[in-house]
Amino acid sequence: MNEFESKKEIIKQYFQSWIDNKISVIEEYFSLNIIYSECYGPEYNGKEQVTRWFNDWQEENKVLRWDIKRFFWQNNAVIVEWFFECETPLNKHSFDGVSIIEFDTSNKITTVKEFQSKAEHYFPYT
Repeated sequence: MNEFESKKEIIKQYFQSWIDNKISVIEEYFSLNIIYSECYGPEYNGKEQVTRWFNDWQEENKVLRWDIKRFFWQNNAVIVEWFFECETPLNKHSFDGVSIIEFDTSNKITTVKEFQSKAEHYFPYT
């Protein structure tokens, strides 16, 4: 498996870990000094905070889908376009998004920066 395929597989496992509530993926593939920026503002510094966020979030919420649309790769960074859907106690949410995910030389994830877009699109000039 080449370097890009290896990184893609780690990202696929990470996205699936949210659906399966499987924290071991974070423990295995995240750097101790991970910086994770969510698309709506919160930022987590260090694996300890990311692990706490994952566990806290999973207590009342459920990821229904986190579908990968496509990957782009340059050096140590992978850009992933995706669709996300979850259920919270109050509501069901879905949106499109992009993550910029950087890896260190040991293939551990060092940064994740998420960006979101509305999933419902319209065409004003049709």
